[in-house]
Amino acid sequence: MNPQQLRLYAVTDRSWLKPGETLAEVVETLLKAGVTCVQLREKEAEDALILQEAQELKELCHRYGVPFLVNDRPDLAQAVGADGVHVGQEDTGLVEARNLLGANALLGGSAHTVEEALAAQAAGADYLGCGAVFGSGTKHNVSQMSLETLTAICQAVDIPVVAIGGVSLDNLPLLAGIGIAGVAVISGLFAAADKTEAAQAFLQQLEGLV
Repeated sequence: MNPQQLRLYAVTDRSWLKPGETLAEVVETLLKAGVTCVQLREKEAEDALILQEAQELKELCHRYGVPFLVNDRPDLAQAVGADGVHVGQEDTGLVEARNLLGANALLGGSAHTVEEALAAQAAGADYLGCGAVFGSGTKHNVSQMSLETLTAICQAVDIPVVAIGGVSLDNLPLLAGIGIAGVAVISGLFAAADKTEAAQAFLQQLEGLV
């Protein structure tokens, strides 16, 4: 895949929606502002809701020429014709996802160590999500990854690496020179008072970083 598509990777979090606001509305605002990839992440929703959201977001993303992935669920990604899926260490395996979605699907894998990163690459991942680089507001059982480990992963693999976990405009400069292709951002985008301004600020900072 084109590493440029991973520069500003928005991972959805409906907990930040305001009353009367829909996920599709927020995602479209972010797409207009320039996010380069979108992942639908729904850990507790019913399948019917995930399918409905996935269909809406896929159509939006394709309208803006941006890849759309579903978190954890290759079956639902296949059902809506998503561009791919992101699977974690404890989720459906990369090999199974590839078998289900085919050679052209975008597959992301999570990695917390160099060993996991190399294993995910060998299993067919197109990119890696690595963290939590600055802690995590959405995953409470994930330990923080040192920047040294992130650097080692970037040097060890041949596929693009995305930093995730507590990434903000304040700590983004600390990722300079590490070799990442981009950052995955959750609350930094979805909790922002002005989402357009936040996305554009991230993109501006990323210009000199990746």
